[in-house]
Amino acid sequence: MAEKDVLIFDTTLRDGSQGRDIGFSLEDKKKVARRLDGLGVDYIEAGWVPGNPKDIKFIREFDQSDHEHAKLVALSSTRRPHRSHSEDQNLIALLDSRAPVVGVVGKSWRFHVDEVLDVTPNENLSMIRDSVSYLNNHDREVLYDAEHFFDGFKEHPQYALETLSAAEEAGADVICICDTNGGTMPSEIRNITSQAREKVDTKLSIHAHDDSGLAVANSISAVEEGVTVVQGTINGYGERVGNANLCTIIPNLILKKELACLKSESSLKELTPVSRFVSEIANKTPEKRSPYVGVNAFSHKAGLHVDAVLKHPDTFEHVSPEAVGSERKFLVSELSGGSTIERKLRNIGVDLEGSGGAHKEVLENIKKLEEDGYQFENADASFAILAKRIQGELPEFFRVLEYEILTTRVDGEDPTAKASVKLSVDGDIMDAIERGHGPVDALDNAFHRCLNSFYHSIENMRLTNYKVRILESYRGTAAVPRVMVEMTDGEKSWNTIGVSEDVIEASWEALRDGYIYGLLSQRIELSGHVG
Repeated sequence: MAEKDVLIFDTTLRDGSQGRDIGFSLEDKKKVARRLDGLGVDYIEAGWVPGNPKDIKFIREFDQSDHEHAKLVALSSTRRPHRSHSEDQNLIALLDSRAPVVGVVGKSWRFHVDEVLDVTPNENLSMIRDSVSYLNNHDREVLYDAEHFFDGFKEHPQYALETLSAAEEAGADVICICDTNGGTMPSEIRNITSQAREKVDTKLSIHAHDDSGLAVANSISAVEEGVTVVQGTINGYGERVGNANLCTIIPNLILKKELACLKSESSLKELTPVSRFVSEIANKTPEKRSPYVGVNAFSHKAGLHVDAVLKHPDTFEHVSPEAVGSERKFLVSELSGGSTIERKLRNIGVDLEGSGGAHKEVLENIKKLEEDGYQFENADASFAILAKRIQGELPEFFRVLEYEILTTRVDGEDPTAKASVKLSVDGDIMDAIERGHGPVDALDNAFHRCLNSFYHSIENMRLTNYKVRILESYRGTAAVPRVMVEMTDGEKSWNTIGVSEDVIEASWEALRDGYIYGLLSQRIELSGHVG
């Protein structure tokens, strides 16, 4: 991938931050920018100026020398109506930002020109022309953002194209045609993009929103019609339902269209880590069903599928998971066959040679437990414990002698929870009493403190996620809760499950197994097995 066919324009830090419940601090922006640069994107849209002090500070503190590839972009609108471009605060702010690339958003839809700006069509063209020319004369790379271009074209084709010509005549380096409302179909994208390509010679960019679920398809369609810059966000974050998802567009361009768009052939392997990193920074749970980067993208559950994939991955995978930095997963459930179980057992270090049909016994246990409400496809740690227990290879790290939880509520005050736990390890007994924000938090605190007295290696183990699902909710208070717990030791994470008619007992089972697996994985790693 020496020379790029398509340039990638990332707007996660600007358009992506407009998504619901998403916000980036100044330090967040710096961290994300470094990862995007490492991935090999060409442009990073940093934010909107003026009026946003955090974005302005980020742009001014951005050290281009620290970034090998990406150029920072500051965005604002064209000059205001009936105002000199040299006195317009939007344009002055763009220059003051010191960003190497500046972009101006202009109106391409007569509906907006007439009803929002309330100016004549000619004045709008002058606003575009003056703004681009002014910035171009100050030695900046200039992007013109043709907002609502596709909607504008469908209503007044000639005028929409005239707005592009105005930007080109003024010296725009890149003209971005936008499907701002996200309502355009791929066939329309191809037709309109083709006509835009015939109208102007300037490099074209596409900016698509996903309101019709077609942002990725529309972006690819635009590339097929000659667009050479694609805008989007990591994980498709953005206003309303989001923007075109670069985590899907990039591998489609490289693996399906054979178009170079990252800095090197190996860069694509960074895609999944970058996707998950941005999710973490945005404080959003990664979408499991996302193409390429979601944990389900290369997960196999049905026994026949697993058997085929183990023989030839191409049977049920359209690309290699390693190509995008992901990994293949085999989910364990009552649908699993012997191949799945064998693979899982091998991964946790169970020797199949002399196991006497271990996978068959595990499979029978799984089927019985799933009838009771257990589900192991997302609880690998519980599966590992089950298999080790059946093999007689699960060490008794501790014995639980008793635990007790007391919840107190005083009228007018928040309820308080207190838990006590007593454990035995090799005959030594330890107990602990702790408070928490709720009964499960108190139980976890007491359990952790008590266990840490024997195993200092669990100091860094902590609960990171706790979920309760009610099975057969139509049974009301007699329904059975299923608890899923996620834990980490700071380097790796694992999930355990508990099921009981008592939600506290289900929680306790999941917590207990979570700590057992943490201790087990440390022992497995020391012995050289894969945990």
